Amino acid sequence: MKIDVKKTAQLANLTLSPDEETEFDKQLNDIVGYIEKLNTVDTSNVEPTAQITGLKNRTRNDGFTDDTLSQEEALSGGKKTYNGLFVVDKLVDTT
Repeated sequence: MKIDVKKTAQLANLTLSPDEETEFDKQLNDIVGYIEKLNTVDTSNVEPTAQITGLKNRTRNDGFTDDTLSQEEALSGGKKTYNGLFVVDKLVDTT
């Protein structure tokens, strides 16, 4: 499998010099070559695993008590609200 560095750079919105294209072409194709090599290893007798430490997540009940704020109380500190929600200024300019 060959990685198209120019297309990848375009998708990532990166501008690469010809030297960088050459360097990244080699690096990316070395990585893909290594992954292809790993794909040849017989793993048919290996059980799938997500983690190997044996640790388990500690969780707690998400129950809440009567001392929580009502929606009205929570919204009372906001500068602007609409329809039971906080209204905030636009954070990202898309122009």
